[in-house]
Parts: sequence; C-alpha cells; structure tokens
Amino acid sequence: MKKVISTEKAPAAIGPYSQAIEVGNFLFASGQLGLDPATGDFAQGGVQAQTEQAFQNVKAILEKAGYGLENVVKTTVYLADMADFAAVNEIYAKQFSGDFPARSAVAVKTLPKNGLVEIEVIAAK
Repeated sequence: MKKVISTEKAPAAIGPYSQAIEVGNFLFASGQLGLDPATGDFAQGGVQAQTEQAFQNVKAILEKAGYGLENVVKTTVYLADMADFAAVNEIYAKQFSGDFPARSAVAVKTLPKNGLVEIEVIAAK
C-alpha cells in the first residue's frame, strides 16, 4: 500500500504531485529544486547554493519518512546547464558517506521556476 509523505520542512508541491510516496520499504521522492521552504525563493549564490538547498529539501523529506541519505539507492540530477556539472558534483559528493548511490545526470532545456538544478531520489530500507 502506498503512503503519501509530506513535510513543511521542504517546499510544497507546485503541481499535482506528492513530495514523496512510500511503498513497502521504498521511498520515491519527487525532484527537489533549490527553493527555501520558508520563503519559496531560490537559495542565493548560484548553482552550488541551489544544490545545497535541494539536498536540504531531500533530507527533510527522507527524515519525515524515517529514512536518511544512507538509504538512498538512486538519484537523478537535472541541470539547466551541463556546464554546471562540476560545481554540482562538488556539493553532491559531500552529501554521502560510504558508498555512493547510483546516479543519472542530465541537462534539460528548463527546470520549473527556471531553477538551475533539481534532484530526485529513491531510497530503500
């Protein structure tokens, strides 16, 4: 049975979707932009600041469901500009200890609200 996960510590959905869905021992989190949940504005400081905020949002969703970054098995990173890959990768690498999850990183034409990066995760217990 699926369970909807929602927390005020991450930005509210900006469309008809849930922040995350838990099914059995798996959590499927929707992509998180670098939006500050308190203000709804992007983190200031460019793609690295947005990446750090996106991870804070991911962590808040994981925590609400009883998971942590150590439970993440797959990530997808969407970039508005592949030229930002190295800058995002620098922040990304600091988020995980031990084995890294599987990952895809793709450049897209645009992201919601003209964000610079969006990160989605799948976690397992």
